[in-house]
Amino acid sequence: MSASTQTPTDTTDTTEPAAAERPASAVGLRLVGVVLGLVGAVCLMVLAFLAPAINAGPHDLPIAVSGPEQAVTAVTSALDAADPDAFDVTVHDSTASVEDAVHGRDAVGGISIEADGSVTITTAGGAGTPYAALLGSVGEGLTAQGMTVTTHDVAPLTEDDPNGTGLSALAMPLAFGGMISAVLLSTVLKGRPVLRIVGAVLASLAVGFAVVAILQFGFGSVDGSYVRTSLALALGTSAISLFVLGMESLFGFPGLGIGGALMMFVGNPLSGMATGWQWLPSPWGFIGQLLPIGASGTLVRSAAFFDGQGAGMEIIVLSCWAVGGAGLLGLSVLRSRRRTHRAAVAAHPHAA
Repeated sequence: MSASTQTPTDTTDTTEPAAAERPASAVGLRLVGVVLGLVGAVCLMVLAFLAPAINAGPHDLPIAVSGPEQAVTAVTSALDAADPDAFDVTVHDSTASVEDAVHGRDAVGGISIEADGSVTITTAGGAGTPYAALLGSVGEGLTAQGMTVTTHDVAPLTEDDPNGTGLSALAMPLAFGGMISAVLLSTVLKGRPVLRIVGAVLASLAVGFAVVAILQFGFGSVDGSYVRTSLALALGTSAISLFVLGMESLFGFPGLGIGGALMMFVGNPLSGMATGWQWLPSPWGFIGQLLPIGASGTLVRSAAFFDGQGAGMEIIVLSCWAVGGAGLLGLSVLRSRRRTHRAAVAAHPHAA
């Protein structure tokens, strides 16, 4: 009996240190994973914000040009010689056609050579400040060659905000407004998908009208139609809110994190909110327009300065994100109902 009692005692003594070591090693591995994950996330964040900004500049900017064939050829050649990759020139038949192209957002600016040799530079400050400055330098070069140059801004920025600072600062409030509304609605209205959608739309409308009121009546950063600009911002906010809300409903906390990271660390730096998306390196500027923040920025510019011109693609993109988010909510409801049905069948198989 004494021998049989000694055996389990020895077994316990030899296994206790191994059991104590395993949790310590697991904690160490988790700590290393957290540190490496944090470093990776910060590095990716820095790359996401810095890479587009450092590589930004004139790349295939759409420019409208009109005038006599010989003069147009000379101007186009001069632009190519100054920077071969800066401009994508489209020839038009008149100055009015050039202005229509710029105001319709088909071009960021234009150059019109008149029959008497004078030149009209068409700009659109509302499209982004870099383009007007770039075309201004082109006009200075033509003036230095003895040509008479006049500048016409078809979508000017306001006198109170000539640098477009108000629009440049919209990216973060837009992303935050959409995401925080999703977080609050997912917390307060658990299990109520329809009310979540209604709440996201109403919150987005309130944010849109409130923010544009501050921009337009408080700082004078925009001076277009208040209602149109507010609705444009509300559509962008609702697209973000509904998508993040749908991700959280379907995937839980990880979905919330993925949706927020996509908006903040991908959509934000690729939005071109401060400069206009054409200023970003290709293809990142175009990719940014397929994401809610970038599409929202372009839509707000169109509504505020271009009478709504050139807003079709942005409305489609934002509507797709909003409908997609609502669809994710619907999928989460279907999944929940299926789980409930299966649980009921398992509990009462004869009734089923």
